[in-house]
Amino acid sequence: SPATSRRARGVRDLCALGVDGLRVGIGAGSICTTRVVAGIGVPQFTAVHDCCREAAELGVPTIADGGIRSSGDIVKALAAGANTVMLGNMFAGCEESPGEIEIYRNRAYKVYRGMGSVGAMKSGSSDRYMQIKEAGGTIVPEGVEGRVPFKGPLHETMEQLVGGLRSGMGYVGAANLSALAREPEFVRITNAGLRESHPHDVWITKEPPNYTAPYSTSDSD
Repeated sequence: SPATSRRARGVRDLCALGVDGLRVGIGAGSICTTRVVAGIGVPQFTAVHDCCREAAELGVPTIADGGIRSSGDIVKALAAGANTVMLGNMFAGCEESPGEIEIYRNRAYKVYRGMGSVGAMKSGSSDRYMQIKEAGGTIVPEGVEGRVPFKGPLHETMEQLVGGLRSGMGYVGAANLSALAREPEFVRITNAGLRESHPHDVWITKEPPNYTAPYSTSDSD
């Protein structure tokens, strides 16, 4: 399609400049508002699928940045052609992350803010979003500030992510990452299919460490 060709051309143009790698994704992050504020961005899977395979033909590695909410998303990003993934939200609640711990409704959370949030821009990230620093100038944020549940040590989260990746590779018989991305089959699903992909028709009383319910199936509140 013309849109796919434009994304491929963008990859070729950047690779022609001699870049060492490409980071793919705009506006897919959990705390990013770029797609709403600036109207810019492509659905993350589409961006990864189109850009990463073009870059692979040119021998340039790629990073899928944004939209990763589970280990299954990592499997799909790598199968779509990315060489690696970049995670923010999934690590933000870990003990080693820089956010401060807050207690809300008797539960521990960590503060999490995007580089495009007001707080981060005031701290010096405004140049990243091409905003000229002027005394008294208006900041136009492209991200929000919030909190995420405290998860404990980083190694526990990493073990779950790596375990999920290994499980996904095992299901499709991929002995390595190259095999995972060789000839993947992706299926478009409906909202009904999405719902049945998650636990359903049950009240979750104890969530496992590698899953958070997206629907109102938990009585944790």
